[in-house]
Amino acid sequence: MFLRMSQRPLLAFIGRSKALRTFRHVTTTRRSFLTRSAGAAAGLSLASPLDFFGGPPAGATEPARRDVAGPLLPARDQTTGLELIKLPQGFEYLSFGWTGDGMADGRPTPHGHDGMAAFRGEDGLVRLVRNHELGGYGGAFATGMTYDPAAQGGTTTLTFDPDAGAEVGAATPSLAGTIRNCGGGPTPWGSWLSCEETLEVNGAVRHGYVFEVPAAGSSDGVPIRGMGRFNHEAVAIDPSTGIAYLTEDATPSGLYRYVPTAPGDLAAGGRLQMLALGAVTTQTYQDTGPRDYGVVSWVDIAEPDPAPGAPSVVTQGIAAGGAQFERLEGIWHHDGTIWFVATSGGPNRGQLFALEPGTDRLRLVFHSPGSAVLDSPDNICLSPRGGMILCEDGSGREYLHGFTADGSIFPFAENAVVLTGHRGFHGDFSGSEWCGATFEPRQGNWLFVSLQSPGITLAITGPWKRLGL
Repeated sequence: MFLRMSQRPLLAFIGRSKALRTFRHVTTTRRSFLTRSAGAAAGLSLASPLDFFGGPPAGATEPARRDVAGPLLPARDQTTGLELIKLPQGFEYLSFGWTGDGMADGRPTPHGHDGMAAFRGEDGLVRLVRNHELGGYGGAFATGMTYDPAAQGGTTTLTFDPDAGAEVGAATPSLAGTIRNCGGGPTPWGSWLSCEETLEVNGAVRHGYVFEVPAAGSSDGVPIRGMGRFNHEAVAIDPSTGIAYLTEDATPSGLYRYVPTAPGDLAAGGRLQMLALGAVTTQTYQDTGPRDYGVVSWVDIAEPDPAPGAPSVVTQGIAAGGAQFERLEGIWHHDGTIWFVATSGGPNRGQLFALEPGTDRLRLVFHSPGSAVLDSPDNICLSPRGGMILCEDGSGREYLHGFTADGSIFPFAENAVVLTGHRGFHGDFSGSEWCGATFEPRQGNWLFVSLQSPGITLAITGPWKRLGL
């Protein structure tokens, strides 16, 4: 819905709302994305947390400072008037895409919000493709883009006008009939890769795959089997090569890469491989950072789509010498670096790794010294300015954390959702995880993120540069 006129001045710096035009999404085609992505990257010189962690003192695991954002203050939602979250001074937000909201087909929006990505069209509108991490076989929430008619997970797509600061129209279902759509990742050619975090089998139907969802349409519901059948979490694509890097939410888990036969066409086939560390180590569970593993290698996965009862993908990879991680989850490509987190890795509450695809050099850049600093990072994203957002999935109150190029890590937002009947929801949801963080890709004025329960999507805006985000 559009903001009421009394609320519009709060977002005035975004600019005046422009007329809505027909959405023309494909600004980067599959055929041209490699050339255009490489050119765009060459024209940007952006900072990232790796600038700091390229050479800190040995054993320097504490962040440079934690007071970057200042105190987190109760902030009023510009849609409902409720104080759903806490933010630093100067930041504002609005909610939309709640569980139960009517979709374009008249059905209610499913719950279990999770991974998400933002795509901006030539008309200036943003398409948000959002996962719903739902298990069970009570029936698909939509038809026409369905893999398994009994499975309850999938994706919905929302439209947002970043100039008006408002959702446009109703959400549309874009993939159905899947299970536990947890993470995923955007492609450079304008689609979302939605990942099933499961190895379940429903009768003759196997689950545990990656599905492609166009930002301006719906999926064909056909899994990309070459990308593997395992407990998928998320995907990041190197735009210079088209290679997809995949995480696995399990212990042990591997970091994988899928080398497509035809860059830009993942469904055409490719080779699945698992990262190996050679003689350095094969298990990273307790490793502390900063640590430079040097140049890694990759071992082939002989059978990326194993039948039930056959050796799993991770088992095959470990047998071939692949490295073991503890619950790999969020992953993101930025400025020539693949960032990924091990949610349960390290001696405390998470590890942050950086892989440089051009050299295959791997570094452990940070490990959490304790839950007060970072508690079980899950989804991650980087802004166009190079700052990182980490979504917590820990215990107690849940936070979004900022991570800047100078090594600062700090709480940016706090979940404070307590509902007493709003939209039929009752209870304290402040322990629900943050998920799906993604910046509007062109200017980065908006951070989109969801709270998994009761299922709310938020658009946050404010002085990002002041915080290094």
